[in-house]
Amino acid sequence: MKIKDIKVYQVKPRWIFVRLFTDEGIEGWGELISGTKTDTVVAGAYEMGKRIIGRNPFEIERLWQEIHRSFFRGGPINSTILSGIEMALWDIKGKAFNCPVYELLGGAARDRIMVYSWIGGDRPSDVAAQAKERRELGFKAIKMNATSELHYIDSFKKVQEVLDRVGSIREAVGDDLEIGVDFHGRVHRPMAKVLAKQLEEYHPMFLEEVVLPENPESFREVANHTSIPLATGERLNTRWQFKQLFDQKAVDIIQPDLALAGGILESRKIAAMAEAYDMAVAPHAPYGPISLAATLQMDACTPNVFIQEQSLGIHYNRGFDLLDFVKNKEIFQYKDSYVELPKGPGLGLDLDVDKIEQISQEGLYWTNPKWKNYDGTIAEW
Repeated sequence: MKIKDIKVYQVKPRWIFVRLFTDEGIEGWGELISGTKTDTVVAGAYEMGKRIIGRNPFEIERLWQEIHRSFFRGGPINSTILSGIEMALWDIKGKAFNCPVYELLGGAARDRIMVYSWIGGDRPSDVAAQAKERRELGFKAIKMNATSELHYIDSFKKVQEVLDRVGSIREAVGDDLEIGVDFHGRVHRPMAKVLAKQLEEYHPMFLEEVVLPENPESFREVANHTSIPLATGERLNTRWQFKQLFDQKAVDIIQPDLALAGGILESRKIAAMAEAYDMAVAPHAPYGPISLAATLQMDACTPNVFIQEQSLGIHYNRGFDLLDFVKNKEIFQYKDSYVELPKGPGLGLDLDVDKIEQISQEGLYWTNPKWKNYDGTIAEW
């Protein structure tokens, strides 16, 4: 079998799909992250994809090494392209052998996968009502953004607003729901210490991206101020960036994004490194159906995964949602906060190719909000 072509689709609301064709008619799908550089990612996918035309799609490790080991390697653009192509290669291989990808990676390590649901939006509000709604839908865990803009040093009033929101959830649902609180890299170290300590009384499941991952040494200081598990990793790519995080010995949960970290096998390697450090895994997956399907494949065979993010109904999905391009919608059906292990070959997806083709003609422009602090300085989103 040989790879004969590549095609890239820009799909609303903010997804990029890649499709690999083979000379035996088997196709593989992957997903890339657009971020704020959609055109760059798409152009790069075609440029890098040309390197594997005519190659054997089963040689996933060899092709991964060849694509990754350029002189200027890593970074979000190269890594998301590599990740999407790698997913598509696994999809081809699983379909060729008529089995889910996880069966080629050691087989199932669990019976089912717990998932959580987002509430609150970018500037969180009405979280108690949304938490009650998620509980009624059967979810056992939710995640919310902690804050909007925060300066390096900000008022305790903003801290109190965070405490009031999280407290309103506990008042509404008690301990029926686990709560992940996402600082989203919006909080700088001085305020992160304050927030982490003050949130302890509400027993969050974890605090996510308490500081930007470019400041790994700051995680240690925040960890010294709280007993709440700290989580991060969604912006990191390949095991070499995660190695720096492990060396700090301050984070309890890693959150690799398979559409950025290097794909399915690379993320499985990262999770294995975390297991050796007695760390949990909660993969990042707020994007489209292909990325989530690939992540569920890794979850199935990875024992230290304890919960999975998913994007059904997430505040970013305007116009289209997770299931809109998927024919076998049962793959993302959640019952009592769990999803079953994937059963179909490859990634397990039956995609609506005609709809993908149609919507991709409309093009895609997505960029994250631009926020400023009260004095006009740039704020982290």
